[in-house]
Amino acid sequence: MQLPLILQGESITRLLQGACIGFAATAIIGFTWGGWTLGKTAKEMAEKSAATAVVRALAPICADKFRHEADAAANLTELMKVNSWQQGSFVEKGGWATLPGSDPANSAVAQACANLLTVPK
Repeated sequence: MQLPLILQGESITRLLQGACIGFAATAIIGFTWGGWTLGKTAKEMAEKSAATAVVRALAPICADKFRHEADAAANLTELMKVNSWQQGSFVEKGGWATLPGSDPANSAVAQACANLLTVPK
């Protein structure tokens, strides 16, 4: 039994070269412009998105806790006096970024809370 012409001699070489080039082109186009990602990259993106969602959800709660303190006006004045890069630490030390059921304060939540409190209305 003879092999078809496409699988004989130089034709098989060209077929394999075309398949390799086609695979490479598909992979390059898919990962560059097609939006394909590896599992590791997708996991990192999901974790970052989840962390951002947690901060967005908890920062307003932190700001509300801050505003409902007995001495909220004095605390806000003190917060405004602190440098912007230290305001998150001020909120953490005050305990407003520590939410029920969690032990340590989340620094990202504290910074977002400070940003909410210091933005003029």
